[in-house]
Amino acid sequence: MSAVLLAVFNEYGVADRVRTRLVGDGFPTDRVELTASCEPGRAGLHPATSARAKFLQYFRTLLSEDNEWPYVELLAARVEDGAATITVHPRGAIETARAAEILETEGAVEVVGHDLENQTFEYAASPGDGYWVRHFMLDNPTGADCIYCRLFPAHRH
Repeated sequence: MSAVLLAVFNEYGVADRVRTRLVGDGFPTDRVELTASCEPGRAGLHPATSARAKFLQYFRTLLSEDNEWPYVELLAARVEDGAATITVHPRGAIETARAAEILETEGAVEVVGHDLENQTFEYAASPGDGYWVRHFMLDNPTGADCIYCRLFPAHRH
């Protein structure tokens, strides 16, 4: 499994609000997951006979190191008892820092990181504000309005 930040919240409503904030902050919905008894998310898709077994399988895929097994047991028990978790799959140091900041300021009881030092896709987030297309379009010696005309000036459209 790749880099993961996993946060525990005592209340489902708080975790749901944090998920919304992360997505609103720019994290893609497929890289932010909420897991709770009332909303098992991806854990609910695991083939197991009980909810606890599904939670165990799910958290075991996220925290795959042998020394992380105690966390897996505790997380499954906490979710079964009413807590909720938010899992973020950050790409690079910028997203990791931003996700950790949001999770901690929103009241996470605990934040666990996995494989954060081995992230390969470093440039998923920009360190500054703005849009790359805007910067690309500012320098426009040809006067072309179309981005394709700018990219392929020799081609007739």
